[in-house]
Amino acid sequence: MPTVLILGVNGKIGAHSANAFASAGWTVRRYTRGTDMTAAATGCDVIVNGLNPPAYHDWGRIIPAITAQVIDAARASGATVILPGNVYNFGDRGGMWSEATPHRPVARKGRIRVEMERAYRVSGVRTVVLRAGNFIDPDHDSDVMGAVFLRVIRKGRITLPGDADVLQAYAYVPDWARAAVMLAERRDTLERFEDVPFPGHAFTAHELKAELEGATGSTLHFARFPWWAMTLLSPVWELARELREMRYLWNTPHSLSPEKLAQLLPEFRPTELRQVVRARIGLQTQ
Repeated sequence: MPTVLILGVNGKIGAHSANAFASAGWTVRRYTRGTDMTAAATGCDVIVNGLNPPAYHDWGRIIPAITAQVIDAARASGATVILPGNVYNFGDRGGMWSEATPHRPVARKGRIRVEMERAYRVSGVRTVVLRAGNFIDPDHDSDVMGAVFLRVIRKGRITLPGDADVLQAYAYVPDWARAAVMLAERRDTLERFEDVPFPGHAFTAHELKAELEGATGSTLHFARFPWWAMTLLSPVWELARELREMRYLWNTPHSLSPEKLAQLLPEFRPTELRQVVRARIGLQTQ
């Protein structure tokens, strides 16, 4: 029976990955922060790296440190690393992004992510970057839905962080975790370093509004995200500064190419958007 080590098991990626691997019959080990990661990885076939500094805290220092630690653990154990990539690498040139799209980050966090992926690539450690857009988590309120779009939904408003007609990429975390398991089970057939776009769902805020109205039976209205407050608070609040840096992405139309995932996992089917929206707002699918 194969064994997976889950890093960041209390976070979005870690929690859903632990469930998905367990459901697929894997032995699941849960890493405890601050302990010896190399020892924890001994005998493991796969490491899912769900570690991420909360609220963008001190990325420039913490992400390289986590990366080095994971690479050491994977090198010692021979495990394959599965990493949740994001779209920060591509900058502000919109389009359908794929594994062939050049990395042109325009924000500091994008440059950090590019360097992180480069470290895995040159390390020789077998790595799968399963790259996704904004995560949608049906179990926690810390995703982009809870933090942005649905923050005042009880007042009949959807918070709008950018242009309502701009296409954005999203990933339902349980779907991402299922795909990670399937790739893990085929890891021996993959390249040493695989960059796999996870297409998930791509929709505009107008399309999200229609889905939410259908799910709730209510007429909803848009309210602007308080970027002005982020500007005022940036000098004293780290999260406000970090959010402002990524504002460009809300006005950069993009999706992720489905071609490579379909090639590697032709049987994979994502959860329908209608079900995703209903799960996220706590309504049972009709």
